[in-house]
Parts: sequence; structure tokens; C-alpha cells
Amino acid sequence: MDSALTRHILVVNAGSSSLKLSLLDGNDVVVASRDLDTPRDAAEALGAFVSDAPADIAAVGHRVVHGGTDFTSAVVIDPAVERALSELTQLAPLHQPAALAAIHDARRAIPGVPHVACFDTAFHASLPPAAATYALPAEWRAQWPLRRFGFHGLSHAYASRRACDLAGAPVEQARVVSCHLGGGASLCAVEGGRSVDTTMGFTPLQGLVMATRAGSIDPGIVTWLQQRGGVTVDEVQEALERKSGLVGLCGTSDMREVISRRSAGDADATLAFDVYCHSLRRALGAMTAVLGGADIVVFTGGVGEHAAEVRATCGLALDPSTNASASTDTEISAPGAASRTFVVTAREDLEIASQVRALLDA
Repeated sequence: MDSALTRHILVVNAGSSSLKLSLLDGNDVVVASRDLDTPRDAAEALGAFVSDAPADIAAVGHRVVHGGTDFTSAVVIDPAVERALSELTQLAPLHQPAALAAIHDARRAIPGVPHVACFDTAFHASLPPAAATYALPAEWRAQWPLRRFGFHGLSHAYASRRACDLAGAPVEQARVVSCHLGGGASLCAVEGGRSVDTTMGFTPLQGLVMATRAGSIDPGIVTWLQQRGGVTVDEVQEALERKSGLVGLCGTSDMREVISRRSAGDADATLAFDVYCHSLRRALGAMTAVLGGADIVVFTGGVGEHAAEVRATCGLALDPSTNASASTDTEISAPGAASRTFVVTAREDLEIASQVRALLDA
């Protein structure tokens, strides 16, 4: 049958300040792609991309960061779904509006085909109550959706499954720690193909030290700054989102520059690198403990894939040569290592296309 399952899927990945378009054929080969850094002309660019596409588009898959508690798997987008996603903007104010704008533009440019929302939070819907629940007053938890949602789920789902493939290990039996290290960063403990814990929480601010985000800090710092320092809520939010992490420690959010400056003896860059890696090691130990041991550790994302120096600090048994030269989808474990370690190229587009095909097939 010539259906959307075997024909071309357009993947629309809208970030807070970027738009990535990928057209995948029935074998998940990318036949056309385009990246926009500042998508002010996103609607026009999307229309041009569709006009120039080398094949008919059977369905469109959209990356949506937040699905809240209602959307725990991919869903065909209709007006009611759009309204529900819009109501979640307060939980992801940087990313949700961009995704909604992309959905609006794409539905206008490509009418008459299914548009499917695929959620970064959905993979973590399987978190057990012990991992998902914050120890907050019951009345707060009853009134508001105060729980650990987790993010980067599309990346974690793909990377953990791909690492199992490379290891020749059944997904259903493997204990995997997935390390998505990019501008935003999070770890995920995956057991039997399901997320059982993750470092990000109610918002993407929790967890690891990141490019511009502080990661987990004592919440008393926030209340102290507001009560004693006269810092406003908006100022705290801006600082934790955009002025902390690597950029707060050494003035740059680019790990490549941090490593270069560290090699040259820069004290601030050295501190930034050390703080970042300490945060990563601590979280890696926590995710491993949750699983009762890790069979596989996988690194993905810009830093995870390209910063061998970061991977080398994690306390894993790595082969120095393969770690230093790791390329696409490579094992970097030392011979005989108890936990096998892999570097996997981030492919959210493949995960989204897979979810689109599975939904339409069902």
C-alpha cells in the first residue's frame, strides 16, 4: 500500500531561535534539508522548501518541547490540539511559541496531509512516581502540575535505542544512561527502553550545568536574592536561563572555546570546564545508581559527540585513542569494560519520523 508509512515525511524542528527542516524518504534517508538560525522569514522559507521538495510530502512531524500531562505520545494536530498546546506556553515560554508558529506555517504551506506533534516530554511519561514527584505541599501538587516532566526525550529515545543496536543488546533488557549534551543538556536513565529517571525536571533549568543555564542550584539562593538582594523575578529568570552555566563562569557558551582557553591556561575557562564536568559526573553516577548499574552509556548532542575531553572526565573505562577520534556512531569503550560506551549522532528527525509512521499505521 502506498501510504504515509512508505512515502516522504517532513520533519519540522523549531527551536527558540532556529528552524530545521528535514525531508526523509521511506527508508529514512534525508533527501532535502534546510537550517535557519533566525527564522524571521520562516513562513516564506518553509513555503520555498516545500515548493522545491523533490517528492510529495505524505505527512509532517513537528517537534514540540512540552506536552504537559495530557500528551504522552505523538498526536495528530487539529484545532483542539493546537489550543491545548498553546495553553502549555507558560511551562515552556522559550520553545512552545516557536513550535506553534511552525505548526501554523506548515499547515498553511502543506494542507491536506496529517500534521503530527511529537513531544520531548513524552518519553518521560513512564517515570515512576518516586522519580516524577516533588516533595511539595499536597495542596500545591493538587492545584498545579508540579512534577518532573523531563526534556530531550526524542533525543534520549533515539540515542538509547541506537546504542543498543550498536552493542547488539536487546533494548528490553538493557540498562542505558543517555547523555544529551548540547546547549541544553540532560541525562536519562533508560531501563527496558523506558525512561525511569532524568536530570531535567518541571522546567529545563534543573539538572546539569549547561551553556547558559545554571542547572540545579539551592532554591534558597533564589529566595535570598529576591528578599535580600532586591533582584526581581524577571531578573532571576533571565539570569538562570541566559547568563549562567558556562557563560556565567567564563563568558562563553561554546565548549570548544572553553576547552581551547583551558588548554592555554585560562583560569576562568578551567573553572568552567571543571564545574561542568563535575556536574556531569555527579549526575552520571546518580543515573547509574538508579538503574543498579549501567550496561551502556551513550553520548549525543554537540558537546557529547565532539568534546572528547569532556567524555574523558566521566570516570568511564574508555579507549583513549577511539575516544579522541570518535566519529559517527562509534564505540569508545576500553577493551573488557564492564559498561560499554558509545558516541551517537543526535537524530531527532529519525525519531520523529518513526513516531509519525507508527501513529499513522495505528
